[in-house]
Amino acid sequence: MGVVLSRWMKTACAVFVGFVLLQSLVSHAASAADVPKGEVTKHQFRSSKIFPGTVRDFWVYVPQQYTGEKPAALYVNQDGIQYNAPAVFDQLIASGDMPVTIGVFVMHGKVPAVNGETQLDRFNRSYEYDGLGDGYARFLIDELLPEVEKLKTSDGRPIKLSKDPHDRAIGGSSSGAICAWTVAWERPDSFRRVFSAIGTYVGLRGGQNYPTLIRKYEPKPLRVFLEDGTNDLNIYGGDWWIANQAMERSLVFAGYEVNHSWGDGGHNGKHATEIFPEAMKWLWKDHAAGIKVGKGSPQLQEILIPGEEWELVGEGYKFTEGPAVNAQGEVFFNDVPNSTTYKVGSQGVEVFRKETNNGDGQAFGPDGRLYTVAGQSRQIVATSPDGKVTEIAKGFRGNDLVVLNNGNIYVTEPGWSGTEPSKIWFIPKSGEAKVVDTGLKFSNGITVSPDQSLLYVSDSKSHWVYSYQIQADGTLSYKQKYYHLHMPDTADDSGADGMRTDKNGRLWVATRMGLQVCDQAGRVNCIIPSPNGKVSNLTFGGAEFDTLFITAGDRVYKRKIKVSGANAWQSPIKPAAPRL
Repeated sequence: MGVVLSRWMKTACAVFVGFVLLQSLVSHAASAADVPKGEVTKHQFRSSKIFPGTVRDFWVYVPQQYTGEKPAALYVNQDGIQYNAPAVFDQLIASGDMPVTIGVFVMHGKVPAVNGETQLDRFNRSYEYDGLGDGYARFLIDELLPEVEKLKTSDGRPIKLSKDPHDRAIGGSSSGAICAWTVAWERPDSFRRVFSAIGTYVGLRGGQNYPTLIRKYEPKPLRVFLEDGTNDLNIYGGDWWIANQAMERSLVFAGYEVNHSWGDGGHNGKHATEIFPEAMKWLWKDHAAGIKVGKGSPQLQEILIPGEEWELVGEGYKFTEGPAVNAQGEVFFNDVPNSTTYKVGSQGVEVFRKETNNGDGQAFGPDGRLYTVAGQSRQIVATSPDGKVTEIAKGFRGNDLVVLNNGNIYVTEPGWSGTEPSKIWFIPKSGEAKVVDTGLKFSNGITVSPDQSLLYVSDSKSHWVYSYQIQADGTLSYKQKYYHLHMPDTADDSGADGMRTDKNGRLWVATRMGLQVCDQAGRVNCIIPSPNGKVSNLTFGGAEFDTLFITAGDRVYKRKIKVSGANAWQSPIKPAAPRL
């Protein structure tokens, strides 16, 4: 009897469970049927100037809730439609877990064969997706998305995309994932939410550098979701599983908003598709509140003040250079093509001197005069506070200079033509100018260590800043490629330009990537980008020399910081010993 009852109970339970599951499936089907379904349309884009000669398909998803009256949020995905995204968006928009969002699903470019009948198998995928730099970001922002906004839905609703970066997400798998990250990294003014599945952060086109750069750069306002599995690729370019973990650890270290889902899968979209709905919920959570910016590394926290941002000092110049500070903390700079020197005073920017013969690099000396490289007249001149100009040296076209506390001057002469040698000149306090070094590719920025025992010279056409020991007679010894700078993927050199040291012995270098801040051991600790992506030189101004001024193309910016500059015209100081 007990056995019969037991069997009966098992059968009853099975029937009951089956009934419950059936009810659940019926209920789910009913609720899914009730979810408003968006429209997906297919299009083609052929007129790229950034990737000329390519043709690509793209799809546009528009949710039913979108009215066309105001711009919608945006999600862009590389490699077309993945993760069952339109259906996921239907559900999440209906449940309120993501805003009304238009999806743009883009294929990589294909290159038509000469006869036009077939398309080359190489496509443009790795070139467009795996490379660092802003090329693909510009393609999306300046070319494709404006074309999307020319479209309409089948019922005539105009496509309007929000320009608020908090309203924009981007994602992809593998090479499409690193592409998504690169777009947001390069243009956080346009995209701030990233979904990355089995991302290719390995040595194909420079992606292996991201975990290092993330740790050094001033953090950007990005939120990132990473996905990968233990059986992902491990090939000639690197180990995807290890690389994605390195990305996650770097993002956490730098204080980013980051989440992840690790599985045991391989290089496919199975796991990403499974977790995509929850990833989207997390990426869009607290949408109205925006995305927080992390504090950055301990090294960044040592020099930057939370909440202090770049401020515009002046704009509308042709090309700014030569920022220099006097004993009162007043900053002077040159507009080189316009042969004008400006002073940043309490009432704003005012003209200090006109007709400078294309005044370029400059620095104050211990006598209070402003020493300037006059490029057009091939001179070094000194201007007293009352405006009197005195020639110090002539006969060569210099670039930048530094004046030491003892009155000695060092000047760089790059070798402007590309065929003449690059030189470093020494001008004693009393005496004739003479060459004390040659051999750099393009000697540019120049400064001294706080104790004025070492001369530093940046070589713009390399990734090095050279160090020399200054001898008692002013000559230079023990030349070393000492400071190792980062280079952008879009250039073959660092573009290192003007430099200054702070009282703690750090070297600040203006480069293509922004200000690279190096420790005394010659290592880049921090990278601080400028607001407009340009920087040629810097100085520390203000009464305490704790306001950073940069010349940046047609503009000049300033920013309050935690550290103070070491001025070469002051008495030498000995900073604390460097970290090992």
